[in-house]
Amino acid sequence: MDKNKTIIKNEEKTTKWYIFDAKDYKLGRLVSKVAHILRNKNKSIYLPYNTDNSHIVIINSREIQTTGKKNEQKTYKKHSGRPGGMKTEIFSKLQQRKPNRIIEHALKGMLPKNSLGRQLFKNVKIYPGDQHPHQAQNPIKININ
Repeated sequence: MDKNKTIIKNEEKTTKWYIFDAKDYKLGRLVSKVAHILRNKNKSIYLPYNTDNSHIVIINSREIQTTGKKNEQKTYKKHSGRPGGMKTEIFSKLQQRKPNRIIEHALKGMLPKNSLGRQLFKNVKIYPGDQHPHQAQNPIKININ
C-alpha cells in the first residue's frame, strides 16, 4: 500500500434534509450556516473536494432580516450586457418582488466559484412562504442560536 494515499472510509451515502426558517435569523448568519452544512464542514470527515447528499430547504425567505439600514441602502445590480443595461434595485423592493434572489445571491457568494459550487447550489431549495413540498423527506429543523 502506498503511504502517500488518503484513505476515505466508505460511509453510507444517505441523503439528509435540513430545514431553516429564515424569519428567525439575520441574512448573513443564516447563509453562512447553510454554506457550512453544504460544504460538509459539520461532519467529522471533511474533504474540500468532496460532496455529500445534504439538501437544505429554506422557508419564509420573504421575512429575512438584516441589521442596520441595509433595507434602504443595500443595492443589487444586474446588467443585460448591452450598453446602458445596468439596473439597480434596493433590498426592500427586491424582497417584495423576488425574496428568494436575496438568499441565492448571498449563498452563491459563500460557495466555491467552480463546478463544485454550482453542484452544491443545486441542493438548496428556497421558498417565500412556510409551505414546501419536501415533507416526505422528513427534514431536520436546524436552530442556529
